[in-house]
Amino acid sequence: MERPAWAPRSIDISVPSVARIYDYYLGGSYNFEVDREAARRALEFMPGLPKIMQANRAFMRRAVRFAAAEGITQFIDIGSGIPTFGNVHEVAQEAAPGARVVYVDHDPVAVAHTEAVLAGNDHADVVAADLRKPQEILASPQVEALIDLNRPVALLLVAILHFVEDSDDPYDAVARLSAALAPGSLLILTHASYEGIPVPAERAEGAVDVYKGIRNPLIMRSREEIARFFGGYEMVEPGLVPMPLWRPQTPPEEEDPYAFSGYAGVGRTA
Repeated sequence: MERPAWAPRSIDISVPSVARIYDYYLGGSYNFEVDREAARRALEFMPGLPKIMQANRAFMRRAVRFAAAEGITQFIDIGSGIPTFGNVHEVAQEAAPGARVVYVDHDPVAVAHTEAVLAGNDHADVVAADLRKPQEILASPQVEALIDLNRPVALLLVAILHFVEDSDDPYDAVARLSAALAPGSLLILTHASYEGIPVPAERAEGAVDVYKGIRNPLIMRSREEIARFFGGYEMVEPGLVPMPLWRPQTPPEEEDPYAFSGYAGVGRTA
């Protein structure tokens, strides 16, 4: 397999990556054949997977605009992935010029591309770090340089928590991050769930098994389990709902049925 010029030397291009598979679903070009092969296998079980990714991105953009309208000008996006059109910094800085954004990802391709996209943008940066180690994120030079934790921050955990197994205690990681946020901060979150998927759970499990097979288990949680991430937050209307139902800008009935797979919500710290 030939290594493309854009691929960092440090990565094993024979192993699929969640970030690059996501990039493939969104029509990006920063993925390898091994990623496309895994994606195609998952699509056999759930052909609407790209619609789910698009619904995640659309919700993220609405939530960022909401945060900016609430006067929040600082954003930390964990599990940000490979930059595609309509990233957090583009949406935030359009809505609130001067908004500051720190992206966090542990995928080297995602980090390298984010660095390239952000070249010349003094108000945005990227950290190579893992959600499971919140203190490393909070103590990073990039966060310290750009984010004032004494003022409200929008913390984005979009399509990331379902890749953290219970044994790695995602609830504790979110609680530690939340504890560092000033009053009036927002938690912007989406999470995969069997609830709402327009195919039988057994069929959806086939797609979940593909992720398990590439050593990136996809942990489907119930609405109740997802709501637990918002402990200590006051939910912003309309609460924890399928993605197209969170402050929609287009009629939800026009959405693809797959877009309703999983949940989205925004919470505010007291």
